[in-house]
Amino acid sequence: MDSCPAERMPVLLFGAFDRHNFGDMLFAHVAQALLPGISLRHAGLADRDLRAQGGHRVHALSRLAAGERDALLIHVGGEILSCDAWRAAVMLLPDPGFQSVVARLDSSPDEKLRWAKSFLGSSALAPYSASRLKYPCLARVVYAGVGGVELGRCPAQLRREVLADLEAAQAIGVRDSLTRAQLEAAGLSARLIPDPVVMIDELFGARIRARSSRPALAAILKNFPEGYLAVQCSADFGDDRTLQAIATGLRRVAARTGLGVVLFRAGAAPWHDDLAVLGRLAGRMPGGGALFESLNIWDICALIAASRGYCGSSLHGRILASAFALPRLSLLHPASGARPGKLAAYLATWEIPGLPTTVTPEHLEPGLSAALEADPLRLAARATELAGLYRTGFAGLVAL
Repeated sequence: MDSCPAERMPVLLFGAFDRHNFGDMLFAHVAQALLPGISLRHAGLADRDLRAQGGHRVHALSRLAAGERDALLIHVGGEILSCDAWRAAVMLLPDPGFQSVVARLDSSPDEKLRWAKSFLGSSALAPYSASRLKYPCLARVVYAGVGGVELGRCPAQLRREVLADLEAAQAIGVRDSLTRAQLEAAGLSARLIPDPVVMIDELFGARIRARSSRPALAAILKNFPEGYLAVQCSADFGDDRTLQAIATGLRRVAARTGLGVVLFRAGAAPWHDDLAVLGRLAGRMPGGGALFESLNIWDICALIAASRGYCGSSLHGRILASAFALPRLSLLHPASGARPGKLAAYLATWEIPGLPTTVTPEHLEPGLSAALEADPLRLAARATELAGLYRTGFAGLVAL
């Protein structure tokens, strides 16, 4: 296993960037930039080509692994440790067809699992968690900044599978303290590092700022000469009462600050964002809201980077705003309850103490007003600090 020098080992970047999700698609770019001069293969659960949206041509890991020997696999990030086969498979379905599959199978756990295994061509309960146990061709496996906040609530069989995969890995890096505590309780050592997206400005800032001259963003900048807020919410915020609360808070902040509001999607895969929901939100903000329809991840980065601040439910919308040292506020769904999710766990680990973190829609106005008052120097210092921590952490994990 150790006879193949690291610089000549086949290197597979593995993650959920086989579907349209803003953060996951960025992970592969970050890892690639941090491994210059190395020939890489991009692996997911399915063959997909997301280059038109700024992503990669992705190949199914099962097929790539069959043609490799003594490969190094790097899990590039994401909340993968608690992602079961059903959710992984549904999120790979085309948007027009996924509702019928969910409606047909959702009430039957056994049928869901059988369908998911057939669709993915894998018996894994946690298919985004890879190891030599599942792919004997792999010589080394590294987890670089992954999450698993809900792992302790997963079915016991899935949890055992994930822990066995992690135990077989050469190095584990996790992105929040809650995930690390769960792994340590299971006897596994994990390094705590930030999410990979903290690197975006350092690695790609010039490329992103250059996109402000492209027609999609140039029109936004022209329409909002006093600046704008980049705002996003996932499809589950789409009931009338919740949308009205968001719109009311945004209108009041816009009236007080003179800022516009630009609504965008941070992911178009099933169970992510819905353009129709954002359109209904824009309709509740006459004259004050605009829809940004591009799904190219570099356009989305440019939209956030050129804004005066971010507000939304996306973890990576917020992390990208923090990478560009911008004010930010995260939206929690009213039904989320007190159970900490990945967003709350990440912010508790890495956000500046005292900075507003999350609010439900009815508290958007005071929360966003407070967020916009954040000290720019503190925001810039934290952005630099987190990028440095990730760069060092990634290098240490890969070196192991």
